[in-house]
Amino acid sequence: MPKTVAIVSGGLDSVTMAYHLQAQGHTLRLLSVNYGQRHLIEHEFAAKAARTLGVPHDVVDLSPVGKLMHGSSLTDPDVDVPDQKRDSPGESPNVVPNRNALLLSVAFAVAVAEKAEAVAIGVIDDPQAAPDANTAFLDSFLAMEKIATHGYAHPELTLTAPLAELRKSGVVSLGEELGVPWTETWTCMRSGPLHCGRCASCWDRQEAFQDAGVTDPTTYQTSNAKVLP
Repeated sequence: MPKTVAIVSGGLDSVTMAYHLQAQGHTLRLLSVNYGQRHLIEHEFAAKAARTLGVPHDVVDLSPVGKLMHGSSLTDPDVDVPDQKRDSPGESPNVVPNRNALLLSVAFAVAVAEKAEAVAIGVIDDPQAAPDANTAFLDSFLAMEKIATHGYAHPELTLTAPLAELRKSGVVSLGEELGVPWTETWTCMRSGPLHCGRCASCWDRQEAFQDAGVTDPTTYQTSNAKVLP
């Protein structure tokens, strides 16, 4: 059973990834990172996933770094989270540049200390995703880590992105097979008691369930009429 440090935010993708990895026989340690995101409620759902799966869960506090990453709606209180869908034109205010590099650096440091054989991240290689969420970036990052950790890490330490080739609807289909409790995942970019139903992430979530033909059990403040029939 490979020992794996899995980056799990508490979102639909990363929680599904954790269930998938455990089903594949991985011995998991879940890792969440507080990088100053406004939707920090997601970590409560990462903790729920860890309890359900019966695995350790750590939260790393990098919130002071987040204060320096201004200009993104996720980390900058002066930038509003827009109501928009995924394919809105122009540069997205919802991207935190280099975020995955930051998360992976922490995960690899933990993996080295734990002598883990893999670091896992739940990205989807989508042309419209952030530039540090594609396989080219992941391959390059792993090549760098093999140099950075040589002689200290498990000799087979690798980086895996098991959802990379799926669409979000495919993630929902996979999660259904694995029995992922969807109400115990958080997607919304806003912080609140309910998913807003209007931000880009909520739009994606609703659309993914619809495309997968799976009933969405999420309670939204406002459902997107353009997505949902």
